[in-house]
Amino acid sequence: MQLAVQESGAGPRTAILVHGIMSDSRAWHRVTAELEQHGFRVIAVDLAGHGRSPRSRSYSPSSWADDVIETLEPMLDGAPDVVMGHSLGALVASLVADRLAPRAAIYVDPAFAFPRGIRGMLFKAFFAVAPRPRRSALVKMNPRWDPADVEIELATLRDWDKRTILGFADTRPLMPPARLVAPSLVVLAEKSLLITDAAAASLRLLGMTVQTLPGTGHTVFRDDHPGFMRTVTDWLGSLAPTVAPVPVPVPVSIR
Repeated sequence: MQLAVQESGAGPRTAILVHGIMSDSRAWHRVTAELEQHGFRVIAVDLAGHGRSPRSRSYSPSSWADDVIETLEPMLDGAPDVVMGHSLGALVASLVADRLAPRAAIYVDPAFAFPRGIRGMLFKAFFAVAPRPRRSALVKMNPRWDPADVEIELATLRDWDKRTILGFADTRPLMPPARLVAPSLVVLAEKSLLITDAAAASLRLLGMTVQTLPGTGHTVFRDDHPGFMRTVTDWLGSLAPTVAPVPVPVPVSIR
């Protein structure tokens, strides 16, 4: 499936951004603007069932990743420099990274696990039956959000196909990457919805850099945008000596 994309910037490096469930490419507006300032051409996708992209008869992490690959491969000249995803988008980004071999990957409070037992059942029930929140409720739930992000969230919720929740009917695909295909940063909320301390430890054992941003909720880059961008740009800067301007074999460990 060909997805809607938001492409901006004309820098020498390319960053691919993948949003979370119920959202779309508009959620990244401030991240996109700063990446452009750091020399990136930014390509943000709308996953199937979100934003301006078509609806699908069925949804799954693998089909979302297939759509991203199909849409972006003709737009890329070699491996992308960064693939970044949030929540569901982080899971999809990890599947995309496994095939595109980017020079770096960033996963924001990723859906690499799903709560078990009653908590997991309540999660599914909430997403399935909860009404779209009003503006006042969004502001109350997210006091640190910029007003523009509240308006964007309301707009993306209106454009969201609620059937995408069925893509999580089987939670077994919600797992971390089986291998490290590029230097990888995981940025966690202070109280992550999906990544426990044990899960974070396993990601570190895989070779990923895992950092928690204090005071943030699941949408880390909205709760503390300056802190998030500082974390991302500092980490990318630390990789600069090992990143070549042309495609090269990707290292499998992080310095």
